[in-house]
This record gives sequence, structure tokens and C-alpha cells, in this order.
Amino acid sequence: MTVVRLPEGSWWDWEVLGWNGSELRLAAGYDLTYHHGLELVFTDVDYLACPTRFSGPRFREPTPDERETVRRYVGEEPPVVVAFDVDAEGTHGVLPCVVAAASVGIVTGLVYRYWREDLKEGERLAPFVRRPDRSQ
Repeated sequence: MTVVRLPEGSWWDWEVLGWNGSELRLAAGYDLTYHHGLELVFTDVDYLACPTRFSGPRFREPTPDERETVRRYVGEEPPVVVAFDVDAEGTHGVLPCVVAAASVGIVTGLVYRYWREDLKEGERLAPFVRRPDRSQ
């Protein structure tokens, strides 16, 4: 089991940045409008239960019931099972979330969500950002 330990920073807003059926990228920052500064990258994802956008996750050990659900679905104990709780929007409850994968990594650095040409070392553009079409 894996309890994710985030580096110091303001990681309030979260969203699924990318999901291709195998790799899951969760982006985090204090406001995802213009940039983010942290990504959790899960590889070879076998099980996923979380919303596409959420705030303030509280990472914890998976419960025995969550581990059993993952084992039942996957057929074995995956190398990484990450659990966290988020406040469910529109209610006053907590939504438990679980991701089971082969590995999880933390990537930090400033990732812009709009076109920029003057990137400094350690900065990059989000995968959905495209060069503006100046022909119009």
C-alpha cells in the first residue's frame, strides 16, 4: 500500500490531466486556470475510482474493504494502491477514492495551460496547449 506524501506547496485544486487507459496523470495547484505545479503519474492502472475534478484530497492508507474490492477486480494485490478522501461537491459528505497501479510518481514544475514561447528551465506546456493559429 502507498500513502502519497506530497512536497510542500499549495495543492488544493486537482483534475485528471490525462488518462489513456494505462497511464493516469492527476494535476494539482492552487488554481488550475493558468497553470499547475504538481502531477501524480500512475502507470499501468488496473483500478480507478475518483472524480475528474476535486479539491483538497487527504491521502491515507486504503481500508481493508477497499483493498478487497481492488483484489476482487484485479485478481491480485497490485504493487500500488493509493487511497484518498475528497469533499464531495454539492453535498456535505466525503467521497473515498482509490487508484491501483504498477507505480506512482510525483512530477513537479510549472506547467502552463496557455501558449507561451519563453519557457524557462523546468517549465513546460500542458499537453492540450497548442500554438495559436495566426493565419486568421
